[in-house]
Amino acid sequence: YAGRGYDHDKYRDLVRSKGTRPVIARRGSEHGSGLGVRRWVVEQTFALLHWFRRLRIRWEIRDDIHKAFLSLACGIICWCRLRNHSLN
Repeated sequence: YAGRGYDHDKYRDLVRSKGTRPVIARRGSEHGSGLGVRRWVVEQTFALLHWFRRLRIRWEIRDDIHKAFLSLACGIICWCRLRNHSLN
């Protein structure tokens, strides 16, 4: 899912080459297509990952350590979401 800034055949072809159908808003089309509802989830996820300073500013040189911190952060975010959801 992408905004109007990525409305170019170059980006659409790149996404298709990865085996995914691109969903990119067209320039000049009206707002309110509902695309932002899905994009908001992705943007919120990145914002939640920035809670963790070690992910926001990468200190680790080794990829496996960074991936471990990323997995830990995702687990903490999911746990918080599930804990808060079960209270409602």
